[in-house]
Amino acid sequence: MNRRLIDFVCTAARYAASPDDAAAARLLDLPYSGVPRVDGRAIVIAAGERGVADALGRNLLALPHASLLASQRFARALDALVSSYRAQGIAARQFVRTVYAAFDLTEHLDDLERATLRAIERAASELDEQTAWEASQLIGALERLAAAGPQEAPEPQVIPLPTRAPESGAPVPRRKTHFSASSLGMYAECERRWYYRYVCAAVEDKGSSASTYGTAFHLALEQFHGEFPRAGETPPAELERRLAGWINTAFERFRIKFDTVVEYELQRRRAQRTAVRYLRWFIERSKAQPFTVIGTEAEAALELEGYNFIGYIDRLDREDATGNVTVVDYKTGAIAASAKEHREKIARLIDFQLPFYYWVRTAQGDRVTRLVLLPLKDASLDVRPIELEVVPIAVPPSNSDAAVGTIGIDELVRARAKMIDLARSLADDPIEHFAVTSDPEACAWCAYRTACRSRPLRAAERFAR
Repeated sequence: MNRRLIDFVCTAARYAASPDDAAAARLLDLPYSGVPRVDGRAIVIAAGERGVADALGRNLLALPHASLLASQRFARALDALVSSYRAQGIAARQFVRTVYAAFDLTEHLDDLERATLRAIERAASELDEQTAWEASQLIGALERLAAAGPQEAPEPQVIPLPTRAPESGAPVPRRKTHFSASSLGMYAECERRWYYRYVCAAVEDKGSSASTYGTAFHLALEQFHGEFPRAGETPPAELERRLAGWINTAFERFRIKFDTVVEYELQRRRAQRTAVRYLRWFIERSKAQPFTVIGTEAEAALELEGYNFIGYIDRLDREDATGNVTVVDYKTGAIAASAKEHREKIARLIDFQLPFYYWVRTAQGDRVTRLVLLPLKDASLDVRPIELEVVPIAVPPSNSDAAVGTIGIDELVRARAKMIDLARSLADDPIEHFAVTSDPEACAWCAYRTACRSRPLRAAERFAR
């Protein structure tokens, strides 16, 4: 018997019964996953606490095209395992065949592997003859099969390669892959930080309670607006009750990410207070200009001049009267204080997120007329969105701190052109040096600031030396 093949089917059954990251990572590391082993291990490391299944499902990892396709097939296979196992009346033999089909296990096998698959199917059929089966019973039957069957041929002896002289240094060739607006913004602001994050794959901190707060709040709003895309069709008290429920559910899901029970409870209560203010704004905005939420966590993918860009849009609204679309980005952390400040960041070509979303939705036929940053950080303040109305040519920004302003299509065109230029530089042009930002403020919250000897110093730091 081929024990690795039996181990693969056993691990698939474990994941189907109780989807967890350990089982997904084990499947990815075995030779029948369909993903090259070197890329599989890189995926496990890069996914971190986010989890393999979640990272693959959101396409958050930079991979070569062939490996990206393989990882997407692997993610779909994980979903197929869970759906098959939970299907009413599913037989053990049917589940085993689902594993075969999901991972193409019947292709390119040797005689021993084919015999092993037949033996696995027979063991599953014997379970079906007895009674309703559980994953643990199937795993036990397969483990007994592996112990009783003949051993596969031993691994060939490993012969070390001869010692060779060290090679001279050379630029590392980069693999063409997809780009996100956030990664391009990081490169535009500080090439060295991008190098640490995406080339060195340096480990950042595990995340704070503030980042977990944002993740949970995003999930709660995604679920809430999936249930209530409009504000005027349900009594406000019911909306408040349901949103509070989704907040509790989302924070319970991420409870283990908080260091202490006290921290978890503080952040959950903070989210509940913020949710009340958010809901008040949502209802008032709908009364003033009725709209429908037409998308949450909407996938954003666009090809520009041969380069692929990806992302996820927090929310899309469509005005009932005009059909105009508003792109909404939730912000649970730092945010521009005014429309003028945010427009200037776009004009400096260091923030591409909302311009990218504009071009994605425009390419899909939407008439996008408004770009909105929605602050959800401070539970003591009313929700005050930062809004940019899209116009053909915007007037120069005023010196006010107004929350509403304009942005010209010409500025969005420049942002798109800069995205293409950055993608071309990262994918095609030779790079031997990654320059450090000249703005010391950009280093304030950088995870790599203590390891970066070339970073610019603030005035207080310079004089302290």
